[in-house]
Amino acid sequence: MDAAKVDLFIMTHGKSFETHQLSYIREKLLELDDSQWIIIQHVQIKDPVLSLIVSIVAGGLGIDRFLIGDTGIGIAKLLTCGGIGIWAIIDWFFIMDATRARNFALLQPYLV
Repeated sequence: MDAAKVDLFIMTHGKSFETHQLSYIREKLLELDDSQWIIIQHVQIKDPVLSLIVSIVAGGLGIDRFLIGDTGIGIAKLLTCGGIGIWAIIDWFFIMDATRARNFALLQPYLV
């Protein structure tokens, strides 16, 4: 793939992945064909900061977990009112990492 497209992708979505994953993602994107660029563009990458804001505002209802695609955990948080508030507070510290991990898991099948 064209290096300019890869650099644009990294600049646009760099904060949505762990720092140590960016070099791997860049390397794998450079190996792909230009025909796969459209597929990579349509991967639904979530913003970790948005996930944190949603977690602070409505984390007790599990909406933060529904947002990133963790439906099972979202239902559990909804039914327990965020673990009586404790689980919701814990997620304030872990939701950004969970979002980055989910983004990498979504992108991973297209990189091989």
